[in-house]
Amino acid sequence: MSKTNSASTTKRAATKKAATKRPASRTSVPESRPTSSKRSATKKTASRKKATKAPQPTTILLVRHGQTPTTGKVLPGRAKGLHLAEQGVEQAKIAALRIAELKVSAVYSSPLERAKETAKPISDALGLKTKIDRGLFECDFGDWTGKELVKLNKLPEWQTVQRAPSTFRFPNGESFTEMQTRMVSALDRLRIQHPGETIVCVSHADTIKAAVAHAMGTHLDLFQRIVISPASVSAITWHAGGPIVLAVNSTGRPLTELRPA
Repeated sequence: MSKTNSASTTKRAATKKAATKRPASRTSVPESRPTSSKRSATKKTASRKKATKAPQPTTILLVRHGQTPTTGKVLPGRAKGLHLAEQGVEQAKIAALRIAELKVSAVYSSPLERAKETAKPISDALGLKTKIDRGLFECDFGDWTGKELVKLNKLPEWQTVQRAPSTFRFPNGESFTEMQTRMVSALDRLRIQHPGETIVCVSHADTIKAAVAHAMGTHLDLFQRIVISPASVSAITWHAGGPIVLAVNSTGRPLTELRPA
């Protein structure tokens, strides 16, 4: 073999050997990252999971204050100084015994004396303190406050109060629509504060009637057909799908029976 061929063969061998020792390419495959569409789908899935978790139902027991010396005789409104009659005190005690059979988280009351005096035995029976909430206030009857009902019945406006209350505003006072909005808004606020719990709200006849009508989907013009007796209990449960009326004007049967059918 000639020297030329030998040198050529040696070079090729060296080149081949060098090729085998050449380090692997440092070019790496980029890490796979989720596309914007995949990220969007993931977020939507998470949102659906959150949305499917329904809030816990809240039950509100609406209690009208007990009887006063002027119940059925005078439109007392927000006038101060009206207290429970002896019969009203007894009615409040009976309501407290009935409600004490339940697990109640809080007791709220209208600021008026007759409501607070009804709430006290309920709170005492439950070992709770009464909280005042102005959303549970009586309707502001304006110039009609303190008027005798027999005289008001003779006014032409009284027919509007009974047949088309949604169109009526008490002179220098509140309208029925404003009263209902205030009461329903207060109950909405309180039920959100107490998810999965039962609470008591002591209020007044017209405010409770308006709240019950709203929960039942009944027009305000028909709310006068609802009767709310002194110290009666009306129960509404709010589920994810909306309110369910469990009882209206309950004065006797055990409240432990209240549940959706």
